[in-house]
Amino acid sequence: MSAIARARAFDADGRHDEAINELANAAQRGDAEAMTQLAKRIIVGDRAPRLRSQGINLLADAVKMGSAEAADRLAVIHASGVVTSADWPAALKMLALAAERGWAPAGAQLEVLASMPGSLLVPEPGRVISEQPRICNFPHFISERVCDWLIERARGRLERARVYDVRRQTDIVDESRTNSFAVFNAMEADLVHLMVQTRMSIGCGQPVSHMEASTVLHYAVGQTIGYHYDFVDPADPGQAEDVRTRGHRVATFLIYLNDGYQGGETVFPRIGVRHAGQRGEGLLFVNTLPDGQPDLRTLHSGEPPTQGEKWVFSQFVRDRPELAD
Repeated sequence: MSAIARARAFDADGRHDEAINELANAAQRGDAEAMTQLAKRIIVGDRAPRLRSQGINLLADAVKMGSAEAADRLAVIHASGVVTSADWPAALKMLALAAERGWAPAGAQLEVLASMPGSLLVPEPGRVISEQPRICNFPHFISERVCDWLIERARGRLERARVYDVRRQTDIVDESRTNSFAVFNAMEADLVHLMVQTRMSIGCGQPVSHMEASTVLHYAVGQTIGYHYDFVDPADPGQAEDVRTRGHRVATFLIYLNDGYQGGETVFPRIGVRHAGQRGEGLLFVNTLPDGQPDLRTLHSGEPPTQGEKWVFSQFVRDRPELAD
């Protein structure tokens, strides 16, 4: 049995420390694939201490030892700008290396990225729907091929969406939100996700390093998220620490991934805006006032589809990166 298989068996029994030790020992013996799995876990703190810098160094070592998956993951690190400025030439070079080494997802990503017309990373300017609060749409933000990719990456990962409970200080299932979602952290996202986030960063003026984990939302007929705000309220004791460590959630960027449904509008009742997006369209709205305080005019909902299903890529944007570990 391989070290990775033994680590998985330990995880299945809830013995996560032993799983990490198994991967660490194999990495010390020169097992590049075990090193890659260990790096992925400690970069995001997956049932392990969160040691981002050490994990990234392990990925680089695994690439030198010939790991194709490590090259694919290091491509995401280069594009994200979490360590140094985003370096897309280096990211694409790493992705091409992963494909050359036989990592099938890397070759598929290169094909999807090639489907983008015009500039890969720079979108056309947005169109203003509302000045206060500022809401802009981007009619042709991503290609249909990218839309399909994002949907298929999310389809097998969907789970019931949750809402943040201030009193309990945790996410809970609540009847105000009945849709499902798939979340992609830094080691679950791929270079297609990072391309989308990079275009968003141009559209909203904040770097990718200020973005939370991306999320794909799915709404079946009748499923909804009721009226809510996306900002994090620093006046709430339960959320003040979140603002301190991660900054204000200044903007939300949505991309509508499919057509063929009825209903399902994004509704801002306090400013009289109902927006039914089209496939590949982006929608940006600013959640805070110039001084960083919450903008109560951004109250909004995701209305339920009355026919068909709705897919949306959702991105929360902060005003600074999370404090380093």
